[in-house]
Amino acid sequence: MVFEINNDFVQVGGVISAILLLASLRVKVSCDEYPAMSCRKHSAFLTDFGGVGDGKTCNTKAFEYAIRNLSQYACDGGALLVVPPGKWLTGSFNLTSHFTLFLQKDAVILASQDESEWPHLPVLPSYGRGRDAPGGRFSSLIFGTNLTDVIITGFNGTIDGQGSYWWDKFHKGELKLTRPYLIEIMFSDHIQISNLTLINSPSWFVHPIYSSDIIIQGLTIFAPVDSPNTDGIDPDSCTNTRIEDCYIVSGDDCVAIKSGWDEYGIKFGMPSQHIIIRRLTCISPDSAMIALGSEMSGGIKDVRVENITALNTQSAVRIKTGAGRGGYVKDIFVKGMSLNKMKYVFWMTGSYGSHPDPGFDPKALPNITAINYRDVRADHCKYSARLEGIPNDPFTGICISNVTITGGKKKLQWNCTHVGGVTSKVLPKPCKLLPEKKKTFDCPFPEDKLPIENVQLKTCCF
Repeated sequence: MVFEINNDFVQVGGVISAILLLASLRVKVSCDEYPAMSCRKHSAFLTDFGGVGDGKTCNTKAFEYAIRNLSQYACDGGALLVVPPGKWLTGSFNLTSHFTLFLQKDAVILASQDESEWPHLPVLPSYGRGRDAPGGRFSSLIFGTNLTDVIITGFNGTIDGQGSYWWDKFHKGELKLTRPYLIEIMFSDHIQISNLTLINSPSWFVHPIYSSDIIIQGLTIFAPVDSPNTDGIDPDSCTNTRIEDCYIVSGDDCVAIKSGWDEYGIKFGMPSQHIIIRRLTCISPDSAMIALGSEMSGGIKDVRVENITALNTQSAVRIKTGAGRGGYVKDIFVKGMSLNKMKYVFWMTGSYGSHPDPGFDPKALPNITAINYRDVRADHCKYSARLEGIPNDPFTGICISNVTITGGKKKLQWNCTHVGGVTSKVLPKPCKLLPEKKKTFDCPFPEDKLPIENVQLKTCCF
């Protein structure tokens, strides 16, 4: 009898132990999973540092306090700051290395419209002056410099720049400093910005500059189509960059690749290179789906674009430059464009003005060469092409193949000056400066992969 009682006790105890063990395991494996370049050992919520998500209380100090405290874990597996559901009003704040800013579903970071919440920064060395005014510039809402391994991601949380305040000042000519960007990371490496909704930036939305090893993925970006200079994604003097699966509605270029402005960009000499853009969708009635320039004085090369879509957009992949820019745009490869209701399918501009100051050298001529487009379907488009090189500095090595354009009612479909190249299987018939070869061919597209394409995101958990 004693044995039986003890056996029952042992059996019951074993069941209880098993339940506790399973519960323990369940706690360990039940978590929020997300894809990231790096996982973090430590995590905390903004509310742990006094954050209040009522849309009225300013959280600038809460963000600063949280990030400062979490930075101590940089050498111990890094840290993740969770922004929970709510509306989190804040001014500009700085990130740290080995750090993830994570926005949960229904979390909204609201940019303050109080200028005192935006620190002032000096002008960018490759620009020499601010874009809106000659002086310095306001810090971006989310800013970081000299960082490594920094991630901004979430479950499609929202960052709202509340840009109307700044757009109004721009239109009235009241700006004494350049407007803030929404996100800017500079002099940094191993950057990921993904799975977020970004709306109403004061100016450019996402601006990595002087940086490398960048993944920008799964962003939805919205700004009114008449908002000033609301570029979507602007890699600027950046190397090894991957932009994919983004949807952008903008008042300016959806993506603009840059590398400095006239004599300042030439002197700084840092190109944008080894960039891949794929599965991009763009709506921008007054600008380009992808612009190369106009600030390209440090050079742009090895840009690969594939499987992109534009609707009601001024132009597709546009080159913007001019005398005084110097630099180069070369080894550009575009494959697979689906276009509808465009003004121009192909557009290259060699007379783009907008110089930082009178000190630019008009003899600094850009080198535009090896520009390749293939596999394009464009419907309901006004013009096939407007290709304008520079006198005594023609754009060369242009290759266009397997293109069908419909809807053009203008008599002059191809307007070409100071350009040279070849075409194959292109309708309507191209201009004489781009003769069609009798033997059909495809314009080249690289078969090798860029190093950033081989980076696989991990499944992380907090």
